[in-house]
Amino acid sequence: MNEILVLYYSQGGAVRDMAQLIARGIESVNGAKARIRTVPKVSNNCEATEPDIPASGAPYVELKDLDECCGLALGSPTRFGNMAAPMKYFLDGTVGLWLKGGLIGKPAAVFTSTGSMHGGNETTLITMMLPLMHHGMLIVGLPYSDPVLSSTQSGGTPYGASHVGGAADDKPISDDERKLCQLLGKRLAETALKLSK
Repeated sequence: MNEILVLYYSQGGAVRDMAQLIARGIESVNGAKARIRTVPKVSNNCEATEPDIPASGAPYVELKDLDECCGLALGSPTRFGNMAAPMKYFLDGTVGLWLKGGLIGKPAAVFTSTGSMHGGNETTLITMMLPLMHHGMLIVGLPYSDPVLSSTQSGGTPYGASHVGGAADDKPISDDERKLCQLLGKRLAETALKLSK
């Protein structure tokens, strides 16, 4: 059980790209492997459904993915300073894991992409932490001991990795944001392996 779940929701592609970078950071740690999953969209139309298997990209997450992994990196774009509805919808369905304590003691990290520098990236990261803390997970952030966190002119917070994508979500992930995503994945993997001994 040395797999770490990288679970994300992405509409414009930035959070998906961040998930890939975090997975790369995870797999830079000897003995750690990333398991990448996503969540389906939530529709305003109650009759609309998503296919059981996405046409492209990561498979949809199942509760067993959370249960089987020794850590979690959770990512969502910002929606009015909060995580996106599809991610919240999925997390609301994890009561069974909560009842049996399936995530207690496992480390978790969070990441997000926002439209502007002050578009709610830190509040979004915190909203994603709250259900994880209710599950008894241990939150892993980014330490200021890495100089990139202090020098970045774009995304990056001690709460987790972030990206400033612009109003049209057309800004590429900066070098600093890339480094911080990989650092977060590496730190999460190192923590998970220490805790699973």
